[in-house]
Amino acid sequence: AMAQKISSPTKSTYTAIQHPMEPTPERRAYHERMHSMTHEQRVAHRAERQAEFEKYVDSIVLSHNFEFNPQTIQIMPAGAMRFLSNINYTVTLWRGTLDVCLPYWVGYTPPYRYVLLNTVTPSLGTILTKQTEEGWQVSFKVNLYATEEYNFTFDINSKYGGATLTISNLWYNPVQYSGTITRVY
Repeated sequence: AMAQKISSPTKSTYTAIQHPMEPTPERRAYHERMHSMTHEQRVAHRAERQAEFEKYVDSIVLSHNFEFNPQTIQIMPAGAMRFLSNINYTVTLWRGTLDVCLPYWVGYTPPYRYVLLNTVTPSLGTILTKQTEEGWQVSFKVNLYATEEYNFTFDINSKYGGATLTISNLWYNPVQYSGTITRVY
């Protein structure tokens, strides 16, 4: 990011970082190319980019090497949806390993109790992946904290890259998260 020194008579020197949405030279060049195209060319160009994006999402899912970044949490069937902004909350599938750091609600009836699922499982076993009308469903069962079996089900939309994770077990109501997935290298 480009930085610029700012001085204030009453404060020490600060560094202002370029806002990520400010157009870069590459972004400006892209917009100039788009404006020089006809309507039909722009439509075709966007269709190509969308097809590339869908292939990218499909490759992430099929590799089983991805990170889920939740943006909302909701206890099912009708709990309040809460927004998550903590970047540390993730679920990572990588080389057959599950790494979980998520808030989770437990309890049989309200008021539910908040806990943090924060664990690594070195061996997942069978990961079921099936294609759906909207994209993919990836699911697996895993024992967290010794004997408690949890079911993880990801519903991933290939068109917009969104993902829904539902975590369920025999003892508590399911908890559902919505967010995005990204590739893990």
